[in-house]
Amino acid sequence: MDTTRPRIVDLSETQPNRKRGGDLRTMLTPVTVGSTSGFMGLAILQPGERISEHYHPYSEEFVYVVEGRMEVDLDDETFALRPDQALMIPINMRHRFRNVGDEEARMVFHLGPLAPKPSLGHVDTEPTETPEGSENLQPYPVVQEEVAQSERRGAPA
Repeated sequence: MDTTRPRIVDLSETQPNRKRGGDLRTMLTPVTVGSTSGFMGLAILQPGERISEHYHPYSEEFVYVVEGRMEVDLDDETFALRPDQALMIPINMRHRFRNVGDEEARMVFHLGPLAPKPSLGHVDTEPTETPEGSENLQPYPVVQEEVAQSERRGAPA
């Protein structure tokens, strides 16, 4: 029987992950709320900041721009994104985000399904600038324990 209960997570309860640029906050995850199909968070980018290019071999990514002007590179094509626009990024598509405006940009993201293990869910395709003091950051946000997905919560194998 599933014992997962609804839980509200406040942004202040999350830790920033700056390993790939910007301030990435994973909020609703298997670790924080017991989700089993994906995870959700918020990306906060200051003017001129970017999230380095990467792709997800197991997950689609859904994004919704809340505020700010952004550009996204999808494989080798650039698109403008503005508030109240959403985008679905298919599995294996390389992507990178930039804040091209003069104000903070905020973008909600959701990825699903989960990769079999968190370390397999994200592949960097370009070097990242390591912000000062972040040398010990994990290479990806902690969204689930490092166990196979089928081993979690009685999921079917």
